[in-house]
Amino acid sequence: MSTCAIVGINWGDEGKGRMVDYLAESYDVVIRYQGGNNAGHTVINEYGKSALNLLPSGIFRPDKINLLGVGTVVDLEHLTHEIENLRQKGVKIGPENLKISDRAIIVLPFYPLQDKLEEKRLGKQSYGSTQRGISPVYGDKYMKKAIQMGDLLHPESLKGHLEKLIDWKNAVFSQAYGQPPIKVEDIMEWLAAYGDHFKPYICDAGELIKGALKSGKSLLYEAQLGALRDIDYGIYPFTSSSSPLAAYAPLGSGYPAARVDRVVGVTKAYSTCVGAGPFVGELFGEDGDHLREAGGEYGAATGRPRRVAWLDMVATRYGVELQGATELALTKMDVLSDLDEIPVCVAYEKDGQRLEKWPYTPELDACKPIYEKLPGWKCDISKVRSYQDLPENARAYVEFVEARLGCPIKFVSVGPEREALIIR
Repeated sequence: MSTCAIVGINWGDEGKGRMVDYLAESYDVVIRYQGGNNAGHTVINEYGKSALNLLPSGIFRPDKINLLGVGTVVDLEHLTHEIENLRQKGVKIGPENLKISDRAIIVLPFYPLQDKLEEKRLGKQSYGSTQRGISPVYGDKYMKKAIQMGDLLHPESLKGHLEKLIDWKNAVFSQAYGQPPIKVEDIMEWLAAYGDHFKPYICDAGELIKGALKSGKSLLYEAQLGALRDIDYGIYPFTSSSSPLAAYAPLGSGYPAARVDRVVGVTKAYSTCVGAGPFVGELFGEDGDHLREAGGEYGAATGRPRRVAWLDMVATRYGVELQGATELALTKMDVLSDLDEIPVCVAYEKDGQRLEKWPYTPELDACKPIYEKLPGWKCDISKVRSYQDLPENARAYVEFVEARLGCPIKFVSVGPEREALIIR
């Protein structure tokens, strides 16, 4: 019996999907434990290139159970289309290998609208939301007003619950945004169109996980976003609305009594960020454009260009600590292959003082990066599969990062394909 969490160390988009796709071979159950279709986990395997928003990245392995846990929020319309797109590629998806917790929250169609309206209202002070309704639906969850997947199995109480929610939501839409009222009948029709066929997928996640563990099966937890977007410990308020930390995995999966034995933290060989908020060392102009294009840094969920910077060791070290990482995967090493030298941010300078500890969020705007420069390796490493076959300077870069983070780097990614991975 073993459990492992694949988690992001930074601002998200670190390459978690490719690591879950790779490691899922060794696990029996793959669980998304938080977030919704604001995720963008890109996977390249025998089915081609796929960007997963809601589905766990173990879905490509037909013998694995994939679970959307208690802590997730599920846009049923989006999930319907995501499943259909993969089925057209030949991926097998059905109630046998995809399960949805009865306690997961449904993202109803007015939540993305509310998200868009709020970002518009905030204007230049917006949070950089994906506008997929994630913040509003989690808000209603904690206001104890949201609709759970299990409600679909209890139509006798669903409509009454929905009427109360929409009464509340219409007050918000009318007063805050000047919008016409939502009709209960329209949402009931949407639930019938997109919810009814998911009824066979709904399960008691706790019983599923408990049974799996008792029978000696292993669990792979898949996080969405990264530690610096955590609702409690991230760059608040420019965060997600849930916790992508490994410590939350058992809670968000549906069986809090489980524990996490292994935590694989994923970080890029340079830094990227989608959305608003402080981002020390952000690159603009030619350097930023070159790194963005070389790495194909555009959001898998939104298509927005990612903000880029050299690897930030202050932020990454903080993320390693938050995640309790037992080992690391360093991704996109190949993107740096054409550089003569590679700057690494090893500390911040603020008011004439050197900072190596992650500061409180508002202080980040006053921080400037302090760089050390490492020599580049100036050759293509995308076909390398053995660590010893990497150029000396590439190995020196890995070992420099490893020493500064105090956590072993077990995986080095040199390309997006499943097999383009060096195991140390």
